[in-house]
Amino acid sequence: MNTSPAEALSALSGLQLLRLFQSNPELRPNIGVLLGAELQTVEEGHVVFSIEVRPDHANPLGTVHGGIHATLLDSAMGCAVHSMLGPGIGYGTLEMKLNYLRTIQADAPSRLTATGRVLHLGRSTALAEGQVTDEAGKLIAHGTETCMIYR
Repeated sequence: MNTSPAEALSALSGLQLLRLFQSNPELRPNIGVLLGAELQTVEEGHVVFSIEVRPDHANPLGTVHGGIHATLLDSAMGCAVHSMLGPGIGYGTLEMKLNYLRTIQADAPSRLTATGRVLHLGRSTALAEGQVTDEAGKLIAHGTETCMIYR
């Protein structure tokens, strides 16, 4: 019996799936394509994404929209949790808190990096933290996220 692509992907652990996305960027989820996100690091409990800032990331003031930072952090923290889950186990963001520390001009070439780390993985919830930094390593935003685990 043949399995569908979705069934084949659901047989992978979170870590295996993320590494598949990392080694095959054409498979990355649509939100990654939309933002231009690159999956830099995938380890158990630790994930790093980066993006090149583009003018279409701007808010009306010409700085990178806070939603870009939020999406990057949600991706990094959520995928850090995903990297610790077995095959067929899902997750979703239950709550997220962000602190924005500085702005980035959207029309200047720049790379933002979002790092997510798992602080706690339980049976039904997980806690992760993340940060967005600029090319100089300056902290742009920090966040924490609680994820629900679907078994």
